[in-house]
Amino acid sequence: MVDGPDVSMALGGGVTDRSQAWGFVRWFSGEWIGRPLRPEDGCAADELIAAESVLGFELPAALREGYALLGRRDDLTRQQDPLVPPAGLYVDDALGGVLVFRRENQDCAAWAIPLTAIEQDDPPVVVESHRGWIPFLDRMSLAWVELVLSESLFAVGSLYDACELPDALVPSLQARYARIDLPDHPMWASEEDSPVRWYAAPGRLLRRDGLQDHCWVHARGQAVADLEIIRADLPTSWVG
Repeated sequence: MVDGPDVSMALGGGVTDRSQAWGFVRWFSGEWIGRPLRPEDGCAADELIAAESVLGFELPAALREGYALLGRRDDLTRQQDPLVPPAGLYVDDALGGVLVFRRENQDCAAWAIPLTAIEQDDPPVVVESHRGWIPFLDRMSLAWVELVLSESLFAVGSLYDACELPDALVPSLQARYARIDLPDHPMWASEEDSPVRWYAAPGRLLRRDGLQDHCWVHARGQAVADLEIIRADLPTSWVG
């Protein structure tokens, strides 16, 4: 599918505000996944109001708007490290208090908004790592884009594969795939697996975890043929 949708083109210039984030999510769901967002894919207003009542404060605009847009789309939000449903939002005591909205599938890590920034419309996000809580991305709207890309990447089925990429193949990766315009961000598991960088070509999506020799690369094709192209472009030992 050499003429398929290209995430690097869709995110050209980066995500500068919440509106661009929601526009990309809509594009990705419709054009890349092939299942456009519908009104019922979002969380209802009463769910969000109930969560705010329990928490005792209003949710930041970027968090509330994301839930309202796609909070019930499990294929985009709950495949590997799931988004917490509104009723499951909670405050952890770390860093003087953080609002946890996403958890690693075996509870080894979490993503959260510091309460010191909770009144901002588009606050920064931190992630729990082996070193404690560290900065993840400087805006919640960017964290939504990362969440959608990562969760859809790991969707079950025949469209995903992974490999440990040897340094010798890095030039091939960089020649055949465009770097997606998202900031470097940490992988919670270890410093060696950081920074996380994203790459794309029409119909193909890759995430590179770290810069070391034999770093992990996770890949998804829009169709089986796209995944076969990725394997051919990067001829090494793939897991699948």
